[in-house]
Amino acid sequence: MRILMIGDVIGKPGRQAVRALLPDLKREKSIDVVICNGENTAGGFGLTLDTASELLECGVDVLTSGNHIWDKREIYPYLDDGLPLIRPANYPDAPGRGYIHCGALTVVNLMGRVFMGAVDCPFRAADALLTKLREENGNNVIIVDFHAEATSEKQAMGWYLDGRVSGVFGTHTHVGTVDARILPKGTAYITDVGMTGPMDSVIGSDKNAVLERFLTSMPTRLPVAVGACVLNSVLVEVDEETGTASLIERIDRTVN
Repeated sequence: MRILMIGDVIGKPGRQAVRALLPDLKREKSIDVVICNGENTAGGFGLTLDTASELLECGVDVLTSGNHIWDKREIYPYLDDGLPLIRPANYPDAPGRGYIHCGALTVVNLMGRVFMGAVDCPFRAADALLTKLREENGNNVIIVDFHAEATSEKQAMGWYLDGRVSGVFGTHTHVGTVDARILPKGTAYITDVGMTGPMDSVIGSDKNAVLERFLTSMPTRLPVAVGACVLNSVLVEVDEETGTASLIERIDRTVN
């Protein structure tokens, strides 16, 4: 099975980049399933039914998220049913679900705690969830979107789940890393996939607005930047029988 994970999609420019690049990318790389972090699709913060539907119409199969899943309240009714959309499984008593089955693939969403909001322990949540998944579905191919700030916490999760899941892909920082590898027990890992959005920006936001905030410490509005976009993603190939990854590679494309 060949799975593509697309980094955090930023606003309208990011959505347009997915629409422009994904169809050809799926054909070129013979991709079976596309996972995409969609929590920043609506104006840079949160997502709506319309922005989620737009990505799904472009060929995305599963939408993951993170701390910004709550920024647009209109999406709340669709978290439990109606869309292939998940939120971090370690949110306590929150709407929605933390995993989803997509054929022979199961996608799990977790969120870190270092420099993030107060959520349940992602490591213990992973333990409980994996036990449940083995009993419930039996899928051997499991991909984890670990939405976290600290690189150390992401690497720790990779080692913790090595040999227990097919892939651990970090999201949230919007800055792609170059450490894609297969861990010793067969889990594909990368600290951060990156983002899909404007290149001449500060993690997707207008650079001048961000500079003003840094220089003045005032609560400046941060609009999504404009201009040429980058699509950051990783491709992983997994044996459906064993769940073991045999390949992981970065795929980064640009579009004007």
